[in-house]
Order: sequence, then C-alpha cells, then structure tokens
Amino acid sequence: MRYTRISADCHIDLPWIPPDLFTSNASATMKERMPYVTDGPDGPHWTCRNGGSFGLMNGVGPAGAKYVPGSHYRVDVMASTGLYEDGKKGIRRPTDPALRVKDMDRDGVQAEVIYGILGAATRLNDPEAANEMFRIYNDWLKAFCSHYPDRYIGLACLPYGDIDAAVKEIYRVAKLGLRGMELSCSWDMEPMWHPVWEPLWKAVNDVNLPLHFHTFPALPPGKLDTQRGLTRRAAFFTVVSGFQMNLVNILAAVIGAAVLERYPNVRISFGESGIGWIPYALDRMDFEWEDRFRDLGLTMKPSDYWRRQCKGTFQFDRIGTKLIEDMGVETLMWGSDYPHGDGVWPESSKYIEEQFGHLPADVTHKITCENAGKFYGLL
Repeated sequence: MRYTRISADCHIDLPWIPPDLFTSNASATMKERMPYVTDGPDGPHWTCRNGGSFGLMNGVGPAGAKYVPGSHYRVDVMASTGLYEDGKKGIRRPTDPALRVKDMDRDGVQAEVIYGILGAATRLNDPEAANEMFRIYNDWLKAFCSHYPDRYIGLACLPYGDIDAAVKEIYRVAKLGLRGMELSCSWDMEPMWHPVWEPLWKAVNDVNLPLHFHTFPALPPGKLDTQRGLTRRAAFFTVVSGFQMNLVNILAAVIGAAVLERYPNVRISFGESGIGWIPYALDRMDFEWEDRFRDLGLTMKPSDYWRRQCKGTFQFDRIGTKLIEDMGVETLMWGSDYPHGDGVWPESSKYIEEQFGHLPADVTHKITCENAGKFYGLL
C-alpha cells in the first residue's frame, strides 16, 4: 500500500466496544466481574458489579460522556459527521473495521496506531478481573486488526499492577502478532526507575516490540470529581493544559535507570505526549548528567538515548514544530487522536498545514508518515 499519512496516535475506547465482549468471553469464574451494559437515565451505559461507571455506550471520548452540542468545538465537528447519532443506532464506527477505514479515508489517513482500554480497566478496582479484560481485549484486537493488517496497528494492553502477568502477556501478544504494547501510567504504580520493573524491560527487549505510554494523570484518582462549579472547571483546565508534560517522569526514569543502555532493543513511544516540552527536558537531563550524574552507567548523553530509542507523538503543537532540530525530526510522529476530543479528525489536513506549513515537504512527510511507517514496519 502507498502511504502518505500515518496517524501514530488513535484510539479504541471501552464505550465503543461490543457490549457483550467481556461477559461473553470471560472464564466462568470471571464472568460476573466483567463490565457490562445496562440501561440508565441517559441511555445504555457501561458498569460493573461494584456499580462503577465506564460511561455511556458509544459516548464521547474515553469516559463515554454525553454529547452536549456547543460545549466543545472539536466534539461538535466530529458530531457533524454523524458519529454519535450512529452510535445511538448501535452503529459503532470506531470498532467496526470497515466503517473505521471509511473514517480514516475521510481524513486522508492510510494507517493508524490504536491505543486501547487501559484507563477503563484500571478503574475496575479488581486487578484479577482487569487482567482478564486485557486478555479478552487483546484477542479481540488481533481479530479486529486482521481485517486490514496494512492499515491497523493495534497496541496490546498490558496488565496493570501485576508485573508477572504483564511479562506473560508480553510474550503471548508477541506470538499473536500484535505490533506493539502499551502500559498504564498511574499514580499508585512504582516509578519506572524502580528495579521491580526489570523483568518487564527484559521481556520488552526480548520480543523487540515497541512499548507505549499514553500520558500521565495530572491529578490523583477522584480528585477532579470532588470539585464543583468554576473550581472544577479550573481544575480540568489545569489537567488538559499540563497532562502531557508529566511524561517527563517516565522519560527521565527510563533513561536515568539506564534501561535504554542495558536494553538497546527497547523502543518507547509516548502517545499524545506533545513535543514542545521535550527539548527543554532533554537539555536539562544532559546538563544534570554531565554535572553530577555520571555514575548512572550511561555511555551516552540522555538526549542520545532519546534519539536512538524514543518517539514522541502529537496532533497539534505549534511550539514543538519550531524546535524540531533540538529533538531530532526522526523522533517525531504525528497523530490525529481519532476519535478523541483533543484530536483533529476529520480536519487533519487543515491542522497539518497550519503547523507544518513553514517546513520543507520532506520534513513534514517524515513526521506525518515516514517515521511511523519505519517504526512499525510498514515501510
């Protein structure tokens, strides 16, 4: 297939999953602990036996929010394509392989990297059941991607809070043929510099599949939900303004712990990370390493590991596109973020032109197509 645009950051969210996927495929002992769809005051919604909510079926974004016209411009644009009206009719465009391809074609995208349900599973508050969810989802994702293997790059979701289970799943999904994995970023996990992660790094290195981290929570769990009125709006504004930059906690950790030095096959992509903050972070790490951290066991500057083994993805970052030389054009991958409200679908061409218009065509092609194509083996 001829590729001219590859989105390195797209999504499948739990609200758009077939409503009986988990209950129909769980083991007998786990069936009652799986999320399921039931009726509610605003329509069918996802829940579980402890009453936790996973949002409206076919709702807006990963939280399955109710669509409220006029409250979010980008969501209004997506709604204008009939996305949510189709959802009310049971037409799940994001999780129907043939319909999703049509949404890609509408946006001029030939292939996309698909992040999954990590956030939903971690809200289950049942680690054993969450591991079962991941197994079911990963099997389903493999079947989903098999419809268009040259267009869908599905990322397996790794068990959260259970490193042994995560290691086993890494080897299992590698045999399934999935082309990448993602790991949750959460407040209660051990930091990535902790030695407890060593078995995971070894497994990732062994299978030679890229590992993905998709943003880091800006507030502890439940903190936003306790706020009201304009205070809640201010808190939410803070979250959406700064959540991407929290990924420095993972980037610095994997470099400082010499993970990339010990495991040269480990490749890491930061989903929806934004890139404007990365040159500062790299410069800061280089300075500190040269000044007082030469005992970390690194044989190169931190920024050299970034260029050798890491990628950052973004949908719209006017500052970052002015600083490309400071992080390396080869490390950057554009994404549409379909079907999230932070994204630019179905107007990717408009936003690509606005932020890349000042760049040479070959640089734009590397960021919007070539880098991802090479990273995921499409080119």
